[in-house]
This record gives sequence, structure tokens and C-alpha cells, in this order.
Amino acid sequence: MNTANKNKPLLITIATSHYCEKVRWAMDSLGIDYVEENHAPPFHRQYTSRYGGTSVPVLFIDGKAFTDSQDILHYLDTIVPNQLYAQDPELRQQAETLEALFDDKLGVATRNWAYYYAIQQPWSILAAWSKGISWMEKVKSAIAFPVSTKIIKQKYNLTLEGKEAAVQNIREVFDIVNQKVNLGQKYLLGDRFSATDITFAALASLAIRPEHHPFYNSQLAKLPTEMVALVEELRATPAGELVMRMYREHRH
Repeated sequence: MNTANKNKPLLITIATSHYCEKVRWAMDSLGIDYVEENHAPPFHRQYTSRYGGTSVPVLFIDGKAFTDSQDILHYLDTIVPNQLYAQDPELRQQAETLEALFDDKLGVATRNWAYYYAIQQPWSILAAWSKGISWMEKVKSAIAFPVSTKIIKQKYNLTLEGKEAAVQNIREVFDIVNQKVNLGQKYLLGDRFSATDITFAALASLAIRPEHHPFYNSQLAKLPTEMVALVEELRATPAGELVMRMYREHRH
């Protein structure tokens, strides 16, 4: 990191990670100036481990390290209060409940679903992982790639059964959000854009491919037919429309 950037918050990411997009979006929405450092699996671990993390995102800010996306958003709320979260205790509790659901169920499901199809064209994974990384790391990633893909296939249960379970979980979370949006709410909680909207939209983005996403292409022509069918199904739901509107209105 050069001298001009050394005092800025450092965000360590895999560029295309939707959990990293969640944090990146929150920091952008708050106007926090930061440095993003992209790495590819498995090499990201040698950088995150310096701050006590095993995965991404990791944020080093104000002399403190945060290794979980939700912990990061909570800390950002202390820097710029009352923007990401409402002060009302009941709304704050609802936010915690919904965001845990999105983090633990939706984010995992959309990742596993997307990887199931990507692993069938594995070099597309390498291209995605290589976004924003150094030339040397690109070489190392290409060499390690056969082992890396074997690991993720086992780790994320990239089987037909695993994919079907992921699709079921995605639909279940979308049904919950559909019910909230069908009540006429413009946002998921309260009357303004919040961390809950960011979390849902970012973690759903793999399965929606909205315009204005910094890395995912909203055009579906190159995706497998079966994958496109679910994207179009989800885009047509109130929850899917919410994701596209959040990106259109709040992610420039």
C-alpha cells in the first residue's frame, strides 16, 4: 500500500464475493474512503490471516480488524450513526433477525447455486477470481486452480442434490421478502434505505444479476438455460424487483 493510502481503511476481498459486495456497498453508501485489496482463493488467506480472518471480507479500520461482514456493518454504524440502522429498538431487532437469515441462508444458497453451474465451466471461475488481483497472483492462481476447484466442489457440496437444496432455500427466503414487500413497503424496514436492504440485495444479486452491480453482468445470454430460468423467475417476484430497484436507485 502506498503512502497516500496507508491511513485509509483496508478492505480485503475476493472481488466477486457477494459478502464483500455487501460491505463495499455499505461503505460506499456512507461515503467512507477506503482501499480495496483483491485476492483469489486460496491466496486470500495469507492476507486475511494477518488480521485474524480465514475468509473475506476483512476490514482493517481505526487500528481494529473485523472478519465478518455483519460485524463490519455494525462497526460502520458507530462511525456514521443512524444511517445503516434505525435507532428504534424494535426495528433494530427485526434488522438483526432478517440479516442473520440473509447471511446464513440466502448468501450460502446463492453462492452454492452459482458455483454448481460455474464448476461445469471452471475457467469462468478462474476469470472471476482474477478480477483486480496482481499479475503474479494470476499466475499462481492458474497453477493452483485444479486443486482449488476440487476443494470448492467438496466444500460447497456442488452436486445436483446440493443445487436443488440451494434453490429451495433461495425460494424460501424470497417468499419471506415477498410477503414484506407485498405489504406496500418501499424498503424492508421502516421508511428508508438501510443495512437490511443492502444485505438482501447484495446476497441475492448472484441470482438476480441486477444492472449497476460492479462485477456481475446483467445480461443473461451466456448463462446456462436452467440458470436463466431461475433468474427470470426470481426477477419477476416482488423481492426480485426490490433487488433491481435497490441497485438502480442506491448503487451507482
